[in-house]
Amino acid sequence: MEVRIGVTYTPKEIEVDLDDDTDRDKLIAAIEEAVGSDGRMLWLTDRKGRRVGVPSAKLAYVEIGAEAGERRVGFSAL
Repeated sequence: MEVRIGVTYTPKEIEVDLDDDTDRDKLIAAIEEAVGSDGRMLWLTDRKGRRVGVPSAKLAYVEIGAEAGERRVGFSAL
């Protein structure tokens, strides 16, 4: 599952590729918890075990990509 994080004051995004078995609801809860409190960090661990932390005060947006089974390819995909 791919997660893109927008950070304030920069046009670049942080992309984190999480394991396909990552629980989407737990991920959303962790994001909401980090955003809901000042001085918190959003920590994510990618497929290779690397940890990425972003201060909640710097989060502009978080985009959670489709799960592996949800990806569709082609013009006729809806």
